[in-house]
Amino acid sequence: MFRPKLPTMPQPTGLTTPPTVIHPTTITPGTPPAPVPLAPVAVPAPPSRPVVQLTPGTALALAGGGTAVVLVLGAVLVSLLLAVAITGASVAVCAVVLRSLLASEAKRR
Repeated sequence: MFRPKLPTMPQPTGLTTPPTVIHPTTITPGTPPAPVPLAPVAVPAPPSRPVVQLTPGTALALAGGGTAVVLVLGAVLVSLLLAVAITGASVAVCAVVLRSLLASEAKRR
């Protein structure tokens, strides 16, 4: 019940290529390998990622870019909040006007 049922793969029905025969190759001995030095040579490992150098100019540019992003984001959010507030106020005014019109219509009859 808790084990998934895996579908079985059907046998291929189309044209299949026959298996290829692999012939072994002969290995001819070449020059002997160079002798391995006893003491391993210390090779400095390349850095896994590049190192970022922050100069005063780049730090200033990053700070200016961050400030610009914060200001733009703040302006967008404030404008959205202002749009919601104006919409709410206009809906409230419309509701008051409609209520007044309906109340005055009821008094005239």
